[in-house]
Amino acid sequence: MRKLFPALFFLFTTLTVSRQAPASKNKPSAKPIPVRVVIITMFERGEDTGDTPGEFQYWVERLPLKETIAFPQGYRNLRYSPEKQVLGICTGMGTARSAASIMALGMDPRFDLSHAYWMVAGIAGIDPADGSTGSAVWSEWLVDGDLAHEIDSREMPKEWTTGYIPLSKTKPYQEPARAGEYNNAMHLNAGLVHWAYNLTKDLKLPDNDKIREMRMAYTNYSAAQQPPKVMMGDHLAAMTYWHGQYANEWANDWVNYWTQGKGNFVTSAMEDTGTGQSLEFLAKAGKVDFQRYMVLRTASNFTMQHPGITAIQSLANEEHGQDKGYSAYLPSLESAYMTGEKVVNNLVSNWATYKDKIPGN
Repeated sequence: MRKLFPALFFLFTTLTVSRQAPASKNKPSAKPIPVRVVIITMFERGEDTGDTPGEFQYWVERLPLKETIAFPQGYRNLRYSPEKQVLGICTGMGTARSAASIMALGMDPRFDLSHAYWMVAGIAGIDPADGSTGSAVWSEWLVDGDLAHEIDSREMPKEWTTGYIPLSKTKPYQEPARAGEYNNAMHLNAGLVHWAYNLTKDLKLPDNDKIREMRMAYTNYSAAQQPPKVMMGDHLAAMTYWHGQYANEWANDWVNYWTQGKGNFVTSAMEDTGTGQSLEFLAKAGKVDFQRYMVLRTASNFTMQHPGITAIQSLANEEHGQDKGYSAYLPSLESAYMTGEKVVNNLVSNWATYKDKIPGN
C-alpha cells in the first residue's frame, strides 16, 4: 500500500495538469493600458462631473476623461481618455495620501507608465511679494516643509527668527544644509519645466472684480497687484496649512536654505514632495521616469494678510468668508485647466517625438 500511494498521487497530478493546460493556453493576455500623460489632482468636492468643481472636475468634463477605472487601492477612481491616452488621478489631500495613491498607481500592472509624463495641476497659496491670485506657477524646486525639529516660539532664544530647525541641526538654518540626506529639496527637470513655461507664458488667465479688489488691498506689494499670469516660481509642500506674515518669512528662508539660494518660494500647498518621493522610488524600480515630473500650481489665495488686518482675520476670510472659500477659487481652477491643458495636448499631439525625447532637453 505504501508503494501504491506515490503512483496514485503522480497519476492524479498528471490528470489535473492536463485538464487545466488547455484553459491556460486559451486565456487571452491583456496588454497594459498605454499612458502618455498622468494628470495629478488632489481633491474633488463631490462627483466627477456636474456639480461644484474641485481640482479634478474640469479635466474630466473638458479634456475629457470619459472612462472610469476602478482604483480601490487609492483615494478615488481613475479617469481615462483612450483617444489621447491620458490618465487622471485624484490622490486625496496631504503628503501621505498623495504618496500612497501615486505609489499604488505606479505599481498597478494594468498600466504602462514607462513613458508617461506626470503633471500636478492644483491650487495653492501665493506669496504676494511674487505674484497675484489667479496666476499659474511652474516649479523647478520642491521643498519639504515638514521634516524638522521644532521648539515652541515662547521657548526659543530671542535672537532666533523661528523655532523650526533642520533635522540634525541645533539652530535655524545651520550650515551645511544636507538636503539629500532627508530629501528636503527636489530639483525637477529644468529643461522640461522651462519648456512648459515657454509654451504657456502668453496665455491670458481669468480675472474678475473679486480678485482685483483683493489684490489691490496688498498696497505694499507691487507683484500682488498685477493681473494673473503664467510664471515660474518654487514650491513649499507642508501638511500644516500655515498662514501669515511671519510664517511667510519662514517659508522664504526655508526654501532658500534647502536649495542653497537657487530656489525662490512662490507657492504653498501640501502634496507635491510626497508625489515626487513616490515617483523617485518608482523610477528606481524602472516603472516611471522621474525626469518627466511637472508641478503646476495656481493661486487661489495669498499666503499672508494684507495691510490693515491680522493673520487670523485673513485666514478666516479665506477659509470661511462670505463666499465660503478662497477669493480666487474658481479662477484658479480655470487657470490650472487652461495652462495644463495646453501642455497635455502638446505632448499628446507630438507623441511620435516626445515618447522617447523629453521636450526642453
